[in-house]
Formats: sequence, structure tokens, C-alpha cells
Amino acid sequence: MKKNLTLSAAALAAVIALAGCATDSTTTAGNPSTGSGSSMDHGAMGSSSAPADSAAAMGHNAADTMFAQSMIPHHAQAVEMSELMLKKQGADPDVTELATRIKAAQAPEIEQMTGWLNGWNESTQVADGHSMSGMMGADDLQALGAAQGKEADKLFLTQMIAHHKGAVDMAKAEIADGGNSDAIKLSEKIIAAQEAEIKEMENLLAAAQ
Repeated sequence: MKKNLTLSAAALAAVIALAGCATDSTTTAGNPSTGSGSSMDHGAMGSSSAPADSAAAMGHNAADTMFAQSMIPHHAQAVEMSELMLKKQGADPDVTELATRIKAAQAPEIEQMTGWLNGWNESTQVADGHSMSGMMGADDLQALGAAQGKEADKLFLTQMIAHHKGAVDMAKAEIADGGNSDAIKLSEKIIAAQEAEIKEMENLLAAAQ
């Protein structure tokens, strides 16, 4: 199920736009400096303040840049997958609640990391040919979009488990090689919360069989 693909520019642009809208309603979700919120569920930052984030004012290295550039489209796809799940009729309420949490959490983090890259004078686009672990392919997203009911629950959980594992791998690489303390803190939170969500999704998937 894992794919190493980049997200389309149109989809990424749509999610970055969503991030700007989402921050007003999620400003208490917690960010790397507050220590509140869950994995992907870290704090919203208003669009006007994102470039002024402390991480943007601090030094960074190539690993920090790659982490942010890669995690932005990775998060964007998680939001896209969650939106597909939230359109389903007859889905398990626990699954839709999880999808709601993921969508609400990851859009603000997209904006946060975009602010870092802007502050570092780095491109917000991932380098051509760079692969991202856990990304779904177009066929996977099409299958999720078409599935309904219990089948949709199982497919979403299976795909998101793989997607989360990819994010954890990327965050571990940032901790090992990154130099920006705020980016490392975000990586640590991603690992802690997404590993917990992987266990939650595995339990939900087992119950759905």
C-alpha cells in the first residue's frame, strides 16, 4: 500500500489554502513551543505570524529543509484522505472522529512548516525525484474515494496506518540529522502522537474485520 510519490501541486495548494482558514478555529491546538495538542494535532499559527515563528529565526541545515519540504505534501495528503473519509455515508463514528482530528491537526502544521521555509529563504516545494515514505498513489486515493461503509473504514485505516508509519520514519530522520531545535521538537511530537494513533487505528481495523 505504501507509495513513494509526491502530491500534485493543485492538491497541495488547496490544502495550504485550507491551513490558512483552519488556523482561526484551531489556535489552541498546541504547537512545538506550547507542548499541547496531539501529533499531527499541534498548534495552529495565524497566517500573519507563521513566518515569524521562532524556528524561522533560528539556524537550520539541509535536513531541516528537507524535513519541512517533504512533510508539507505528506501532511497535505493526510488531509485529503481525511476529507474523502468524511464524505462517506454510514462510516464508523470512531473512524470519522479520527479523520476529523487528522484534518484539523495537519492543516495548521502545513502552515507552520511553510512559515519556517519562508523564513529560511528556502523553497516550499520538495525537490524533484525525492520520495516520501508512506505516500498513497492516485489509484489508492481513487479506491478510497469509491469505497463506502465498512469497506471504506477498513481501507482508510489501512492506508492511514501506512501513511503514519512513513511520517514517523521522516520525523526520525529529522531528529537524527536536523539542526533546528523547533523542527526537531515537532518531529518528536509527530512520532509520539502518530505512533499512538497507529495503535488506535490497528485496534479499529481489527474490530472492523
